[in-house]
Amino acid sequence: MRKITTIIALTAISLINIGCDRFLDIQPEGKIIPVTAEDYRKVLTSAYSKYPVHKSMVALRTDETSIDDNGVDFISNREMAMWKDSNYDSNSVELPWLSFYNVNFYLNQIINEGSKTMQDSQEKNQILAEAYALRAYLYFDLVNLYGKPYNSATASTDRGVPINLEIDLEEVLKPSSVQEVYNQVHSDLKKAEDLMVEQKQALGVNYRFSKTALLAFEARTALYEGDWNKALNFADQVLAVKSDLSNLNTANTVPNHYASPESIMALDNTWDNSIKNLCFASPELISSYNSTTDKRFGMYFGKNGSKYKVTKGGSLEFKVSFRTAEQYFIKSEALLKLNKLAEAKETLLKVLKNRYTPDGYTSVQNAVSSMDSTAFMNFILDERFREFALEGQRWFDLRRANQKKISHIISGKEYILQQNDPRYTIEYPMSAKKNNLNL
Repeated sequence: MRKITTIIALTAISLINIGCDRFLDIQPEGKIIPVTAEDYRKVLTSAYSKYPVHKSMVALRTDETSIDDNGVDFISNREMAMWKDSNYDSNSVELPWLSFYNVNFYLNQIINEGSKTMQDSQEKNQILAEAYALRAYLYFDLVNLYGKPYNSATASTDRGVPINLEIDLEEVLKPSSVQEVYNQVHSDLKKAEDLMVEQKQALGVNYRFSKTALLAFEARTALYEGDWNKALNFADQVLAVKSDLSNLNTANTVPNHYASPESIMALDNTWDNSIKNLCFASPELISSYNSTTDKRFGMYFGKNGSKYKVTKGGSLEFKVSFRTAEQYFIKSEALLKLNKLAEAKETLLKVLKNRYTPDGYTSVQNAVSSMDSTAFMNFILDERFREFALEGQRWFDLRRANQKKISHIISGKEYILQQNDPRYTIEYPMSAKKNNLNL
């Protein structure tokens, strides 16, 4: 049976014509049966290119967006903005599930079969390292969509998502615990660390994992787990090799641009054009900025009648997964949790000096100087709201930080996500549960 399913897997991969984003400037052609490192690089490129575009959909659940009732895709997306994850109508678009496991299939093929057939080389090590890293990233995304927020006291019993490390197409998957998923993430990260060759990726292929991107991912993972010493250590390692920040007083492009000096890895399309056209920035998001002194405001948003459209995304050049500003934020939060308030403030102010006008920065600096730990923690979260608007981080931040009450007005009716609402953990999609009774 294993031999048969392996043949099926190879056949499936051989039938794929790999297409990639134009700005990445990669155009592999033809059909492949993977054997060599070159073959498996094409399979890995396909895995990257098929990584789910889900973060813009999740933004509909946050306090960042207001859905446009007259938008072209309103009917198919409105129930996402209503936090309606069960018994939704047939017109509603589901969050990805199968597409995650399809990408996982490619990665398992590389890890399980490519490790045997590729000749030993630095190129082989790099391909395997990226496959392990991308699989870790995939399960990290899955468990933070469909599992409860990480809590060390309950993670071993909280339901996570199924883990599949094989290429057996007939395997019936059962959910693993949140802790088991995080353990798998760490296992894959360790293997990626041991094999990774490239310190950073060249512009144009910076959708791929590198040593620096791997450290940035590990810093984010430690942050979500509340492991403050590790979060600080990983963020420091990133900033030791890449600490660039975009000075928005002089820069002409937003910091999440794939060619920005801040870009570490540019895989995720975090603000898909169809969702961009459907939404306005929420009044809460707009009002969080000082429109006069915060340079992000004019670069992130454009006036549209009485409302604002988000202009920092909507095309492939704005792909972003990790950038240096996030590492400063992680470092600042970790320092604060480790009772190093003065250092935490100093770290975050390095970013803000590049975000506000000189006068605006002076005002922010003065305000920060008098903050105690509680006030500064709230300030970090407020600045994350502003800094990473529509970059796919807000829903995860809300889940791990305060699970606040959110209200959306849709077709004249108010829908409410209550404080600590169970819907902060998204249900498995109906199609997934229909096809697997174990879910």
